[in-house]
Amino acid sequence: MADVVPFKRQAGKKKSLKEKHRGNTLCRNGHHKWQVETEKRFDVKQGRLVTSYKCVRCGKTRNEAR
Repeated sequence: MADVVPFKRQAGKKKSLKEKHRGNTLCRNGHHKWQVETEKRFDVKQGRLVTSYKCVRCGKTRNEAR
């Protein structure tokens, strides 16, 4: 019997399509999962407190002035 040789080697485990696009469709449709960033609290240009949010899924940021 002959030896079976694989066609190509995989450097690491490939992600499945489900893992690769996880949460992506929700953010595309405007359903972000916002979380408060605690590093930035004061905006020098506006001279007031600003709350900055970051989406946990896609990394998009938004600011809200108080």
